[in-house]
This record gives sequence, C-alpha cells and structure tokens, in this order.
Amino acid sequence: MSDSNADQYRIKEEPYYRPVADEVELYEAAYAARLPMMLKGPTGCGKSRFVEYIAWKLGKPLITVACNEDMTASDLVGRFLLDANGTRWQDGPLTTAARIGAICYLDEVVEARQDTTVVIHPLTDHRRQLPLEKKGELVNAHPDFQLVISYNPGYQNLMKDLKQSTKQRFAALDFDYPESEIETDIVAHETGADADTAAKLVQIAHRARNLKGHGLDEGISTRLLVYAGNLIAKGIEPKAACRMTLVRPLTDDPDMRDTLDAAIATYF
Repeated sequence: MSDSNADQYRIKEEPYYRPVADEVELYEAAYAARLPMMLKGPTGCGKSRFVEYIAWKLGKPLITVACNEDMTASDLVGRFLLDANGTRWQDGPLTTAARIGAICYLDEVVEARQDTTVVIHPLTDHRRQLPLEKKGELVNAHPDFQLVISYNPGYQNLMKDLKQSTKQRFAALDFDYPESEIETDIVAHETGADADTAAKLVQIAHRARNLKGHGLDEGISTRLLVYAGNLIAKGIEPKAACRMTLVRPLTDDPDMRDTLDAAIATYF
C-alpha cells in the first residue's frame, strides 16, 4: 500500500475539540501501547470528533465505519467483485486500515450484528492479524494500526449489547456531555451564535437531560445544540429553531413535547 493511499485518509486541518479531562493524554498512552480502544458515552457527545482530533494530533490516517444492523463481515473485511476480466478482490475498510496503518473507527459498534463483530477479535489481541478466509490470506496489521470502537451504553438491550468476549479486548474511556461552560464554548464556536444564545441552548439541554429515564430515552446531545445554534445564526427565530432541532427529533410523545416546548419558552 502506497503512502498516497494513506494520505487520502489523513485529516488535513485540526478539528475543533475541547478536552474535558485527561482523555487526550490517556488516549495517546493507549495508542503508544497500540491498545484497542472503546469510547463509551451518549450519542452526539463528541466521541467521533475526539477520534478525528486524535488522528490529526498523531498524524495517522483515519478510516471510519458507521455500523448498522445490515452490515456483514464482508462489508468490513472485503469481497470478490466481478469485472470485465473476471473477479477481483476489494479490501473492506478494516482490511485497508490494517494494511496502511490507519486508526479504524467503528462508530456505534453495537448496531452491527454479533457475527460481524467477531471478525475484529484477532486484530484486538497479541496476534494483530486479520484472516481473509475467502481469499486465503492472513493480513498482519501494520505497526501503526489501531482499532477504536464507540458504544452508547444508554440504550442497550439484550439484543443490542456487546459480548463480554468483545468488551474485554478493549481499554475504555467514558465520555459524557461536557460541563456547561465548555459546552457553551463549543456551541458558540461551532455555530457562530453569540455566547448568550449558546448558554441558553445549553440550559435547555440540561433540563431535557434531567428527563432521561422519565419519558425520554436520550437527552439533547451537544450535536443537536449545534444544529439549533446553526439555524439561529442563519436568522431562524430561536423558539422555532429549538423546536425543530431539540424537540421534534427527540420524541413523538405530545406531553413530553409540551414539557420541552415550555422549557424553550422560558429561555427564549
């Protein structure tokens, strides 16, 4: 694999990431030891942005896979394709990452079927190998390769949880929504909204997060606050922007919508 192939996966500009604690130092130590990493936390709290930032900081290529329940092992590893000259093998994203020494990020890995996640096992222990059974090849991972998965413990059920045999292959970092001051800075930076507007959005989110488990499956994420801030910065009336980004995506329950709409009305 040529360097030019790795270059297309490199992050050219520094992604904006505000460290919340010592997660950057801990991750860098884990990467130095090439430990596979699991990032645990609610949807939209900054896990993916953190991985982008780390890949940029370490100067490593990053290959991200958005996991879903229809994903097969072949989608990760690769498959034979038909072309004019017969069949040719095409590496999947996991194989490409192992060959070129990229960080491979499996986003929301619990969405994938358990028979699919089993293929990552030989890459996550001392072997650091990926058997391509259909092709009869054993790929030894590049020294720079690292596997990272993200995982939302909040809405796991028995059907959608990682097996212990998978979990125990990873070192883990916990993520959560940042504290108010940092989250306000993030929303203002990402959207161009003024600090006062950003602070109000964060306060609305805190109210909604207190309702998690009391009628809401998930709280309002930092990502949704950025959506709201973007609309407000584009001139959309704040209450309408908040209803569209912070309430309607979160719940269809009329009482819960009324509760959240009332919270918005108190701030805007």
